[in-house]
Amino acid sequence: MSLRINDIAPDFTAETTHGTIQFHEWIGDSWAVLFSHPKDFTPVCTTELGAVANLESDFARRGAKVIGLSVDPVGNHHKWALDIEEIGGSKVNYPLIGDPELKIAKLYDMLAADAGDTFEGRTPANNAPVRTVFVIGPDKRIKLTLAYPMTTGRNFDEIIRVLDSIQLTAQHKVATPANWKQGDDVIITAAVSNEDADKIFPGYKTVKPYLRTVAQPK
Repeated sequence: MSLRINDIAPDFTAETTHGTIQFHEWIGDSWAVLFSHPKDFTPVCTTELGAVANLESDFARRGAKVIGLSVDPVGNHHKWALDIEEIGGSKVNYPLIGDPELKIAKLYDMLAADAGDTFEGRTPANNAPVRTVFVIGPDKRIKLTLAYPMTTGRNFDEIIRVLDSIQLTAQHKVATPANWKQGDDVIITAAVSNEDADKIFPGYKTVKPYLRTVAQPK
């Protein structure tokens, strides 16, 4: 099945390095970042998992939980985590999902339904599409998807930037412009009339009739 923004993130039960979880129950009232990997002990993914370990407190400050997925078994994940800590400098405290039967990779449309039902004999190239990031809201709906090629490490500072934007725009009638970061001006959405904008966003600037900017709401 194809997953799009605003779809309900499929629920599942899985074994992780933190024990068995039911995904929606694990998310609870938090935001969640699910990021997937084609295989354990791969070089780019090792650096990515280390980067997330270093940023876990930044995600936590935003009320977001992080969880990784690889198509290998949980036992391999525990061994891999030692390399990740050695190379990245931080312990992997977040859970890693084992998906040796490829069920979650298929559920999230990262692998085709006929891709088989075991991790055994599969190479990273076979699992190349399993390099996707999903940001999921407390309402369990998908807010963002990003898919990366195997040779390009993911930019998790960008994931945090997007999370900041999503959370801000969920609370206020604003949008964020290109290359926005915390503290920059934002855009007033078209749903706000000029009359209402005068009340809600006094002092806003009209760049074009359809483009009105204002300081980031607190």
